[in-house]
Amino acid sequence: MTAHSFHLLLWIMSACALFVFIALYFVKAGYGMFRTSSWGRAIDNRWAWMWMEMPVFVVMLVLWWQSGVGLTWPTFLFLLLFELHYFQRSFIFPFMITGKSKMPLAIMFMGVVFNVLNGVMQAGGLFYFPETDYAAEGWKYLLRPQAMTGLIVFFAGLAINWHSDHVIRHLRKPGDTAHYLPEKGFYRYVTSANYFGELVEWTGFALLTASPAAWVFVWWTFANLVPRANAIHRRYRQEFGEKVGQRKRIIPFIY
Repeated sequence: MTAHSFHLLLWIMSACALFVFIALYFVKAGYGMFRTSSWGRAIDNRWAWMWMEMPVFVVMLVLWWQSGVGLTWPTFLFLLLFELHYFQRSFIFPFMITGKSKMPLAIMFMGVVFNVLNGVMQAGGLFYFPETDYAAEGWKYLLRPQAMTGLIVFFAGLAINWHSDHVIRHLRKPGDTAHYLPEKGFYRYVTSANYFGELVEWTGFALLTASPAAWVFVWWTFANLVPRANAIHRRYRQEFGEKVGQRKRIIPFIY
C-alpha cells in the first residue's frame, strides 16, 4: 500500500461512516435488545463477540511486527494501549457476558470486516505512514500537552467503559430475564454509559497519537454508537417512562 492509497482509504472509510450514521437512525442493528429473527442465523453472543473483535487485535499485531518499528517509543506505547482495549474486548469481555443471548452471523461478519479495515487504518497511521515523526522525539513526545491530555482521556474512557459493562452485567440475578434500567456510575447521566466511555477512550487515543487514522476511528465510533444510543434511549423511555428522568442518550448533559 502506498501513502496515496492509504489516505484514499481514510477518505472512503470516513464517507462510509457517514452512510452508517444516517442508516442506523432508520435500521436498528439486530443484536442485544434489538435482535430479531429477520437478521437470520445467530450464534452464542460470547463466541460472536470474540470472533468479531479478535481480527483487529491480530491484524494490528501482525502489521506492527512486519513494520519493523519494534519497541520504539512512543509508537510501542500506542500499540500497547490499542491492544489492551482489544485484548479485553476479544478474550475477556465475551466470557463475562451473562445470559443466553445470541448475535446474528450477519452482524458478526460486518464487525469482522470493519475490524480488519480498522486494523489496517490504525497500523498504517502509526507504523507505516505517520503524520508525526514519533521516533525523532521518542518518549519526550509524551510530554506534549496534547499527548498528556490524550493519555488521561484514554484511561478515563477505558475506566468508564469497563465500569459501565460491569454495571450491566450485574443488573440481573442468575435465571432472571427481565429488563432493568442501569442507574450506577455514568448511567446516572446517560442511558448508554458504556458507549460514552468508548467514545471518550478513542478520542483520547486520537489526541495522544495525533493520527488522522485514529480520528477516522473516532468518527466511526460516533457514527456507530450515537444512533444505537438513541434507539436504546427510546426503548428505555417506552419501558421505564419517567424513571429515565433527565438522562441523555450518550453524552452527559448534551445528547
